[in-house]
Amino acid sequence: MEPVSKPALAAILFSICLLIGAHSLPAADGVRVGAAAAEFESDDSMEIAGSILAGKVKGQEGRLRAVAVVLEKTGSPKIAIVACDILMITRDFLDAAAAEIEKTTGIAASHVLINCTHTHHAPSAVRVHGYDRNEKFCREVQRKIVKAVQDADAGLSSEECRFLFHLGREDTVGTNSRLMLGDGTVLWGGDRSDAVRPTGPFDPELPVLAFRDSAEKLRALIFNHSTHTIGMVQPGRRSPGFYGIAAQEMEARLGGIVSFIEGASGSTHNLVLRPDDAKNRIRDAVSDALARAQPRAVNKLDAIKRPFSFRVRTFNEAAEEEAVASYCRKRMGVRADSIIGVFQKMRKELAPRQGEQRTTWLQVMRIGDVAIVGVPAEFFTKLGIDIKNRSPFRQTYIAELANDWIGYVPDADAFKLGGYQVWTGFQSYVEPGTGERIVDEAVAMLRELAKK
Repeated sequence: MEPVSKPALAAILFSICLLIGAHSLPAADGVRVGAAAAEFESDDSMEIAGSILAGKVKGQEGRLRAVAVVLEKTGSPKIAIVACDILMITRDFLDAAAAEIEKTTGIAASHVLINCTHTHHAPSAVRVHGYDRNEKFCREVQRKIVKAVQDADAGLSSEECRFLFHLGREDTVGTNSRLMLGDGTVLWGGDRSDAVRPTGPFDPELPVLAFRDSAEKLRALIFNHSTHTIGMVQPGRRSPGFYGIAAQEMEARLGGIVSFIEGASGSTHNLVLRPDDAKNRIRDAVSDALARAQPRAVNKLDAIKRPFSFRVRTFNEAAEEEAVASYCRKRMGVRADSIIGVFQKMRKELAPRQGEQRTTWLQVMRIGDVAIVGVPAEFFTKLGIDIKNRSPFRQTYIAELANDWIGYVPDADAFKLGGYQVWTGFQSYVEPGTGERIVDEAVAMLRELAKK
């Protein structure tokens, strides 16, 4: 007899639960659910975001999509959660998309959360490092975000669906990647044979939110995990990355829309596993959590979206040049001079903007007693865990790169240690303390949301 795979075992367990216990499960107030996906059109001529220097690929695996889930409950405002298979995108496109969604569906812009899955294998929608954003692709992303929400809203179920939840765990796909090295620097790329220890935490939590109708058909599934989305199954192609491929494989098997929401992963990467292995482990972990998911009452849907002001950091050019140049020349080989030059150009443009005040968005959202916090950055895991620990909602999860992009936001200890994520450039320009202020404001907003 052949051994039973984890996904098959999870499916068997879930079927048994339905047969012997479905009617004995506790009653739960549900929600009407609509879910839809809209594919981004792209081609081989487009530069791919996610590296220091510009690059192109040939062909594509999977689909690059905007995936929308719309929830509605009598007595509560509608909410929409959108995940986009791109690296990141700024609010000049996302504000316009949210406004169009409000105009055409009635879902308030404050109740629309737009998250990027942070795949490093999609066309560029940002200006970062040595390349610019592709304006045509940005407009395509904007259009498809709107379309996905419009289609999801138009397809809202006529009956209330059950909300099921389980907090799963996957602690092998990812690790804190800011490793202390033997010379006192922090790992970014290149040789890490002298690695000493991680400099921060890793968050293995993998929550699964599922919505089933009265016939037990899956209408939508949302899962969240906190590791950089780097790695395609078929090298050299455009791709939603291992998380996105896992979601699309599950979608084909389960029949409902599956959406991945990127957690606080600014300091977390997969350093060990092949992308195909990472994809399979995520797929298995989500399948297992789905089999274990239990009904939860949804007494309320709500959201708060609020402006947040921050400043461009001041920096010492000589110190920045030394940090970048010394690391790259020691560890980055033939690419060293090119990388050093990219950072020199970014700092030159940022220099006259030191101290400049800018404004972005923070957002909190609730689905019953489950909360989602939208932050507009590659948010360090330590900061995300701090929000979770201080939240009045027992189940609280981070959606990074939501509604805007303001670069990496490290914690105070990370600023002291240095490393790529705090080297000044378009990828990292907020002043120290910004992350802690975001945490404080997000927690205050969560407390306000809980009281509402």
